[in-house]
Amino acid sequence: MESVIIIVFVMGYLAITLEHNLKLDKLIPALIMMAVCWAIVALGVDNFTEWFDSSSHSLVENFGSLMHEEKMYLVEETLLHHLGKTAEILVFLLGAMTIVEIIDYFDGFSTIKNFVKTKKKKNILWIFAILAFILSAIIDNLTATIVLISILQKVVKNRDERIWFAGLIIIAANAGGAWSPIGDVTTTMLWIGKKVSTLKLIEYLLIPSLFCMVVPTFIASFLPAFKGEIDTEDEEEKAKSPHSAKMLYLGLGAIVFVPIFKTFTHLPPYVGMMLSLAIVATFAEIFSKSKFSISSIDGDQADEHALGAHHSPVHASLSKIEMPSILFFLGILMAVAALESLGILFNFASTLKETIPMMGTELHHEGVSDLVIMLLGVGSAVIDNVPLVAASLGMFSEGLDNELWHFIAFSAGTGGSMLIIGSAAGVVAMGMEKIDFFWYLKKISWLALIGFLVGSAAFMVTRTLF
Repeated sequence: MESVIIIVFVMGYLAITLEHNLKLDKLIPALIMMAVCWAIVALGVDNFTEWFDSSSHSLVENFGSLMHEEKMYLVEETLLHHLGKTAEILVFLLGAMTIVEIIDYFDGFSTIKNFVKTKKKKNILWIFAILAFILSAIIDNLTATIVLISILQKVVKNRDERIWFAGLIIIAANAGGAWSPIGDVTTTMLWIGKKVSTLKLIEYLLIPSLFCMVVPTFIASFLPAFKGEIDTEDEEEKAKSPHSAKMLYLGLGAIVFVPIFKTFTHLPPYVGMMLSLAIVATFAEIFSKSKFSISSIDGDQADEHALGAHHSPVHASLSKIEMPSILFFLGILMAVAALESLGILFNFASTLKETIPMMGTELHHEGVSDLVIMLLGVGSAVIDNVPLVAASLGMFSEGLDNELWHFIAFSAGTGGSMLIIGSAAGVVAMGMEKIDFFWYLKKISWLALIGFLVGSAAFMVTRTLF
């Protein structure tokens, strides 16, 4: 039965990668894959001998000897657990995307756009890469990618040129997210799980993450795609909202407030994001009153209601949310959760630990090869880094701030850049710019691989200093 689930997952994964060839939106195979995998789990639960308890990150003892009712109870509890964890990410994402859309409603990104005075592609590349690296550490790589691609759409009008910049933003955002406890969901997991501390994470990973961003950006700056200047259209400047700058700073400040809220309350990040969204939406509604003309008072009540709905920044922003990306994310995470629940990922990681040779290198993490952790990084590009890190939490027993955890944080965080569906930042960029999987594989993946390898080498050097 495990083999059937793996086959379903692989077929669904192939359908996602061949989205443009099949002319089938990627959310469809993702949702089918999720539903079919869990259906097989429920129907064949009596045939499974292992079950992975995600809450304790360990296999359930004597699962095979449990009664059918007890197994089904475990299945339902596990499904609810994963749905809850996935919903936390999706609600957080919805809040962040809505705030970004509200900022855009007031043309807030034109404030940052005005800072980009240069037309040289190489200079624009470096500006956005550095912004992505810094912003992702503060507001997480997912939100930073949303914000920067939204700005990029205002600066670079030609989509064929823009997707090159988007590819490098993904690499830079994932690199920036790796050295911050709130920069990436996997580093947050390790931080909450008391495996890494904030200061040590910065000490260990700031330099490797910087290399992971700088080297691919430096190489890319010599590629033909970044030669010359961007084509700008001489179009009339739209009348900018007088509140655009205020809404930009308020929106970004509200997102930065989320980790502060979490630190003080110890509540999940999505709670703080909902509070931030409510605050931003309140000011947006107040500022939007000035957009109504006196003539809108005339007419019947139905017309007034229609005008109000049209001019409401919250309604307008919610209507622009990329819901297909949200549903795709739901399908992928829940399908991988099925693999994790059967212990497939746990056993795979254990097999790697036992079979991969030590390569003759001096290691600091008690028999765990550097190659195993680097393969985990490669695996995070193919599957999802969240369950791989969850599996590693159950596999290894090293204490707080052991360099093993920091290397896992780096590998899982930056390895996902090698495929566009290997990270949340990539998935969102794929949705926002309709980037083709194979285009990214041919044009960007090799740059991400170089950054990953250089960053890993830098970590192996810098860890000896601490």
